[in-house]
Amino acid sequence: MIKVEIVSGKINHFISDGNHTNDGAEVIFNGRVRNLEKDKKIVALEYEHYEGMAELELKKLAEKTVNKFSLNDLFCKHRVGKVPTGEASLHISIWSPHRKEALNALEWFITELKKNVPIWKWAIYEDGTREAT
Repeated sequence: MIKVEIVSGKINHFISDGNHTNDGAEVIFNGRVRNLEKDKKIVALEYEHYEGMAELELKKLAEKTVNKFSLNDLFCKHRVGKVPTGEASLHISIWSPHRKEALNALEWFITELKKNVPIWKWAIYEDGTREAT
C-alpha cells in the first residue's frame, strides 16, 4: 500500500501497529528542521510546492520505490508552509520483509524526492531574510 500526503500543518505521524506480520523491517524517518543552514542560525524553513503536481510526483516516486525495492508499504507526508526549527517537515514509514531493502529504499526515496518532486525550501534567518536552500 502507498499513501502520500502534502500537509500544511503539523505532521501527524502514521501509526505503527501490529498489522504488518509479513514484515521484518519497519523504518520510520522524521526529517526535522535544524537551527542552522549553511552555518547560519535560522528560525524556520518555508516550503512551497507546485500544487497538484507535487503530490502526483510524490505518488509516482513512492510507486517506483515500492517496486524497485520490493517493499510492502510506503507512507509519506511532506509539510509545506513555514516549519519552525525542531518540527518535522517530512515523515516516511516503510515496511518490508528485510531491513536492507527498507534502509536502501529510504535513502533512495529521499534523494529522488529532493531531485524530482516540485517542492522548494527557503531558510528564514533571525533577521527575517530568506534564502533558497
